Formats: sequence, structure tokens, C-alpha cells
Amino acid sequence: MTTEPGLPESTPPSESPTPPADASAVATAEAAPNANLHWYVVKVQSGREESIKESIERRVKIEGLQESFGQIVIPTEKVSEMRKGKRYIRERKLLPGYLMVQVEFNEHMLYLFRETSGVGDFVGAGLNKKPIPMSENEIKKWIKIPGETPSTVTDTKVSPYSEGDRVKVKDGMFSGMEGVVKQILEAKGAIVVELTIFGRPVPVELEYWQVDFA
Repeated sequence: MTTEPGLPESTPPSESPTPPADASAVATAEAAPNANLHWYVVKVQSGREESIKESIERRVKIEGLQESFGQIVIPTEKVSEMRKGKRYIRERKLLPGYLMVQVEFNEHMLYLFRETSGVGDFVGAGLNKKPIPMSENEIKKWIKIPGETPSTVTDTKVSPYSEGDRVKVKDGMFSGMEGVVKQILEAKGAIVVELTIFGRPVPVELEYWQVDFA
């Protein structure tokens, strides 16, 4: 068989073109998660954590900001308590009034959060100051990682308060009063708050859920 001048014998004319070598790399890059997503703490109106979480997630989809958004977590724990001789299991917020959010902090995301009803601000943010992302230890402490075994029900509670914090009572006979945390009773899930009653300072034991930051 005679080969025409200029045509190499090793390349048949009918052979299909070879796909670009970097095609798989491009596909992988498109599917890769946003490396700029970090976890932050956001102050929100206490008692509205779930509805605020839903509002933010809805606005992210409407405004097409999915690439700058990961997820929102409301830190909770399952606790057991006795009522009239019966034991009940319930889920309780560990940090009432706060959300853990995984986002890329930028102007669009900051505007979205600040324009959502019930949202305060990113903890640590200030005028021309970006908030500091949560540390790895904080993430492990407060956020449940998908795939991990759920924690067992326990009566041991982590206090969201510290001695010296000023709190406001939101439930019970002392509702509406403000005072200073004097002692943490983690084993009981309670704190001792010094309230002014009849003009005198009185230590009152209250459960975590009965108070909020003043």
C-alpha cells in the first residue's frame, strides 16, 4: 500500500479526536466545594431561631447565593427531666439567641443577614471589621458533623453563661427582672442569679432556659 506524501502511516483519517486531557479536572473543579466557606456565630432574636434560619435559607435561594452559603446550625442537646414522676426527653437549645452559620463572608452575604428580620450581627464584627471564623475546637464542640454518631441523652449540660453575665428572666415568678450570674450549676442545668427583690440582693436559682442575655 502506497502512502501519500505528508500523511503519517500511524494516524488513520477516520480516528476520533482525543478528548482534552484536562476534562476530568474541569468537572472535578466545578463540583468542588467553596474553599472560602467558614463557620461564624450570628446573634439573633431569642425564641425565633428556627424561623430566622428558614428565612435566611429561603432568601439565599431566591437571591441565588448558594455558592456562598453552606448551612445553618442551631446547637441543641437532648436532655432528660422528671415531671410528675415521669421521665421525659426533650431537645433544648444550648445557646439561645445564636446561630452557627457556614458562609463565605462577603458584602452580599452580610447584606442578606442584616436585612433579615430578627438578625443582629456577626459576633466579632464591627465597623470595617470582619468577624473571626470559629476555631476547629469551637466547631467540634458546638456543631454536629454529618455522619457522626449522635450523642446519647445526658443530664450533663454546658452552660451558655459565665459568672458576671447580666441576664434577664423570661419565665416564672421573676419574669422581666434582670440580674447578674453569680454561680454556674452545670450538673443541674441551672445558674444562680442575684436579683434585687424588695430593695435587697437575693440569690435565685434558675434553669438555663428561664433566662436570656440582657
